[in-house]
Amino acid sequence: MIKTVIFDLGKVIIPFDFKRGYQGLEKVSGIPAAEIPKRIGATDLVKRFETGLVEPKDFVEQLSGILDLHISYDQFCEIWSSIFLPDPLIPESMLEGIGKRYGLLLLSNTNAIHFHMLEQSYPLFRHFHDRILSYRVRAMKPSPVIYHEAIARAGCPAQECFYTDDIADYVDAARREGMDAVQFESCAQIQGELKARGVEWE
Repeated sequence: MIKTVIFDLGKVIIPFDFKRGYQGLEKVSGIPAAEIPKRIGATDLVKRFETGLVEPKDFVEQLSGILDLHISYDQFCEIWSSIFLPDPLIPESMLEGIGKRYGLLLLSNTNAIHFHMLEQSYPLFRHFHDRILSYRVRAMKPSPVIYHEAIARAGCPAQECFYTDDIADYVDAARREGMDAVQFESCAQIQGELKARGVEWE
């Protein structure tokens, strides 16, 4: 029996497109959008930011140096967070219904800038009982550490936790820790998976 439902964030709850951010940065840096991820990827800055090892303002300062940016912190945050699309993939009514009947957790590799913006822009996050976020836990999927934290906060055995993520490696990592995990393909598909396990939200 499933007692806790755990969702990944990006491309499961909220769709995103990194190109939107790169195009925004191109306008203020003069560096071609296609070149920006290469410059960022040549460092471990984003990984350190998403594991909480770099504070937001330090991250912006360091990335501004890499991309020769001369913009304000707030302007950077707006561009950095422009990757998210307005329409959630999971309806809020479904999350609300699950949250009233089961434990409802969020498990995500993310950073302080993105998550602050997401909470302000998408009211649906209020239905989650807890958030296990890489920058707070200081561990990123597929590290066992972040899954162990999710199971601990769920307050039930791993096999009573259902988890969905769009990345197969992260699903496999959850299964290795004993969770019932399925790769996310669509809202309809995940609704079917939940119903097959007796999970109701209406």
